[in-house]
Amino acid sequence: MYTILDNVDERIGARIRAERESRGWSLTGLAEKSGVSRAMIHKVERGESSPTATLLAKFAGAFGMTMSALLAFAELEEGRLLRLADQPLWVDPESGYLRRHVSPKSASGLNLVEIDLPPSAEIPMPAAAYRQAQQLIWVLDGNLVFIEGGERHELSTGDCLELGPPGDCVFKNESSRTCKYAVIVVRK
Repeated sequence: MYTILDNVDERIGARIRAERESRGWSLTGLAEKSGVSRAMIHKVERGESSPTATLLAKFAGAFGMTMSALLAFAELEEGRLLRLADQPLWVDPESGYLRRHVSPKSASGLNLVEIDLPPSAEIPMPAAAYRQAQQLIWVLDGNLVFIEGGERHELSTGDCLELGPPGDCVFKNESSRTCKYAVIVVRK
């Protein structure tokens, strides 16, 4: 069985606050860099609001890291083995997007994440969230539409796509069943 962290909103909020403070940024500074309002940042940092995937991508982009790296710091303990029962889950409160962190926390910069994207869900990600990483999308089951800048990629079970230069993108499930895919991230 998977682990949904009991205090995930608090842990994510604490991670965002730590990243902001380590850079010497005020709430206003992070708001300017991320495009997220000061009020929302304050709520997220205090664990009073569950951030959406889109908000997390904006924060990650402002910090110059991937969303996977941002969440890994909040979710994972040190160690080389991460058993299935201990792989943390995070659910986007807006879309129902389910994210399972598969890989152990690693200094190598490698992250493996499994996503369940519900039917009709659409998750936009800003280019800034991809600047510092090389990423692959591997469809494990179903169909995924990935829009990268102006290019549309229609992926089916087994297809694997290497992302191009950073550009705004959208993950879309235009089908009537859940799409399961993996994102493999290697920090540059």
